[in-house]
Amino acid sequence: MNNKSSAVTPRSGGPVDPAEINDLVAANRILADQGVLDGYGHVSVRHSGAADRYFLSRSKSPAIITAEDIMEYDLDSNPVDQQGRLMYIERYIHGEIYKSRPDVNAVVHSHSPTVIPFSVTTVKLRPICHMSAFLKHDVPNFEIRDCDGMTDLLIRNARHGAALARTLGSSNVALMRGHGNVCVGPNLMTAVYRAVYTEVNARLQAQAIAIGGPINFLAPEECELITGRGDTNFQRPWEMWKSRIGMK
Repeated sequence: MNNKSSAVTPRSGGPVDPAEINDLVAANRILADQGVLDGYGHVSVRHSGAADRYFLSRSKSPAIITAEDIMEYDLDSNPVDQQGRLMYIERYIHGEIYKSRPDVNAVVHSHSPTVIPFSVTTVKLRPICHMSAFLKHDVPNFEIRDCDGMTDLLIRNARHGAALARTLGSSNVALMRGHGNVCVGPNLMTAVYRAVYTEVNARLQAQAIAIGGPINFLAPEECELITGRGDTNFQRPWEMWKSRIGMK
């Protein structure tokens, strides 16, 4: 989803290493390749030299994003240099999460298909395998009706984005009822890893439910032992995922 203009033109936070923009392009393409993003959804990264700025593509399908599509925004989600480009309507997801979570440096919003059923039922998404131990706390579920009554479910403004950020709280992942989810991380690679393995966990949990019987989920203590060393599981798959999409 997109819109065309903004009334405010903030200053840039300054130049960044082109490798950071390249990684953001790679993140979009990886998430499309992994089936987390399709024609919709988006991923952003905080400006490494200015905590009050972030980078996000213009409104475009993730699989075909290039470095030229990346735009800089302030935390009110106003573009620094729009150049007439269409913007994602739901960019407020990113700006408002960055405002509320100084520890977060990357945000993924997806309509991850196997995750959505957990947002519309009473079944909680819980960690079922060690790769998804970052789901160690109860995964919150954002209900936009509590924020703004009946809507089209899109995060169309800062009020919606701030309400979503409050629901996310200190968690790594939040569901969005009937819509999708957000995954956050201290860096881009971790956020991508979490987005991929949130979908994997949902698929495995649905399979376990179909088999029947009680499910032996990861205990909180196990999750802490797995993630307590810095939650750096992304390092191995990141290079593999980049190779799959033909990027270095």
